[in-house]
Amino acid sequence: MQITEQPRTATATAQQGGLRDVVIELRGIRRGFGSGAKRVQAVDDVDLTVRAGEIVALLGPNGAGKTTTLDILLGLSEPDEGTARVFGARPARATAAGSISAVLQTGGLLADLTVGETVRLVASLHGRDALSRVPDVLARADLSGLIGRRVSKCSGGEQQRVRFALALVADPDILVLDEPTAGMDVTARRHFWDVMRADADAGRTILFATHYLEEAEQFARRTVVMNHGRIVADAPTAQLRAGLGARVIAATLPETGRDDILTRLRDRDDIADLRVDAGRLTVRAQDSDALASALLASGARDLEITAPTLETAFTALTED
Repeated sequence: MQITEQPRTATATAQQGGLRDVVIELRGIRRGFGSGAKRVQAVDDVDLTVRAGEIVALLGPNGAGKTTTLDILLGLSEPDEGTARVFGARPARATAAGSISAVLQTGGLLADLTVGETVRLVASLHGRDALSRVPDVLARADLSGLIGRRVSKCSGGEQQRVRFALALVADPDILVLDEPTAGMDVTARRHFWDVMRADADAGRTILFATHYLEEAEQFARRTVVMNHGRIVADAPTAQLRAGLGARVIAATLPETGRDDILTRLRDRDDIADLRVDAGRLTVRAQDSDALASALLASGARDLEITAPTLETAFTALTED
C-alpha cells in the first residue's frame, strides 16, 4: 500500500535546516495516587527532553510509570509537582491545537458508529483540511476495507488501528503511542511500523511506550527506561544495548582438555551464564574478543559471537 501523507512542513523544514528544537520538556515531574500507607508514587522526579524529529522508545515493566508520564505529557493528568511543556506551552494547549496526538490503549471510540463515521467525526473537529485527509488516513491505517463496519464489531487490533487513524487526522508534529500495536496481528504490526518509519523519515517526532522490545530495538533511535517511577537509563538505543549487554559466545570444545578449559573459564570474573550442552559451550562475556581468542587457542571450533540485545539491557536495568 502506498504511503503518501507527509507530516507538518514546519517540523520537516526544521530538520532540513539542521534545527533541533526542544518540543517536549518534563522537569521534576511527580505524580502519586492514593493517600497514607496506600499511596503509590507512580512518577517520581522525572526529567525528560525530546527534540524535534526524535524517535524515542519509553520502556519499563508494568507499574513503572510510563502511562502516567504520557498522560501528563498529553494534558490528561496534572503533575503533583514539576512542569510539563510541549512547544513551550502547557500540554493541553498543544493537544487542543492538534500539534500533538496520541494512540492510547483503550477508550476514545463510540461503539455504534462505523469506522468511517468515527474518523470523519473526529476529523471535522480539526477543520476542512483534516476532512480532506480522511481517505488517505484510512488507507495509512489499513482501514479502507472496514469503513462501513461498526466499531463494536471490530477486533481489538482493528480498534487500535482506528485509534491510529484518529491520531493522524490532525497531522500532528508529535505522535505519542502507548502500546500502539496491542492486539494487532503480525501483518498489521508490520504495516503500522512501515507507516511510522515513513513519518519519522519525514521529520515527525515520535514517542512510544511498548512491551515489545523488538519494536523498540528495530525502530527507536533513543531509548528511555523507567522503573519504579524513575528514569534509570536514557541513551541512544545501540549504545544502551552495547553498554549493558555482554556478548554471547558459543563454541564447540575439544574433547581433549575440555575439563581444564572449563576450570579456567569458571575462574574468570568477566564472564557469566556459562553452560555446556553436549560439548557446546555458551557463555556471556564482557570482553568477547579476548575470550574468543583464548577459546580458539585452546582448540575450540565453530565459534559464534552474538551481539547483545535490548532485552539484555532492559533486564539488567529493571531487575530488583
